[in-house]
Amino acid sequence: MNAPRPLLLVGGGGLAREVLAAVRLLPALWRPVGALDDDPARHGADLDGLPVLGGTDLVRSTDAAVVVCVANAHRPLGRLNVVARLGLPEDRWATVVHPAASVAVGAEVGPGTVLLAGVVVTAPLRLGAHVVAMPHVLITHDDEVGDGVTFAGRASLGGSVRVGEGAYLGQGSAVREGVSIGAGAVVGMGSVVLADVPAGEVWAGNPARRLREGNGS
Repeated sequence: MNAPRPLLLVGGGGLAREVLAAVRLLPALWRPVGALDDDPARHGADLDGLPVLGGTDLVRSTDAAVVVCVANAHRPLGRLNVVARLGLPEDRWATVVHPAASVAVGAEVGPGTVLLAGVVVTAPLRLGAHVVAMPHVLITHDDEVGDGVTFAGRASLGGSVRVGEGAYLGQGSAVREGVSIGAGAVVGMGSVVLADVPAGEVWAGNPARRLREGNGS
């Protein structure tokens, strides 16, 4: 049996704690060795027993696997920006699937993606790289999920939904079958999306309507 691979978490906030909890349920796969955060105030902090070692520049001092634990509705493209800045080869990115997630046989989960407890992927499909699906997210048949998408807890997609790169779907949001969510768009918590959401816009409500342009960063 291969030894568990050393793992670095990028980010020192709440999502990093949740990913760490999932990783600790997968001891045969991962051995978390520390977190990295570019906020100097976090350096030396204790993240549920894992040390925050320093800034992300340290990522090149090791060959440990890396997972980016950054998600913010105000900066929906933030995780992909971190990934691009780090510039690591694909084989450095860790894919973390909580043992209580249900992923259909034949589904492909991209590098750097995190699926937390209760996530259900009902049929074979491909999830992009660096996707984060928080607890109890539902992804159904023929959905297309681009790189860097964030699903907050209990977000759900009907069939044949297309979600563009870096979009953010808020907690408890629901998307009707056949609808498209554009790249970098944000869907507010509890929203019911019945129509296409253009790239870069912020929509909320039931039914969801456009609120404003997002900043996308």
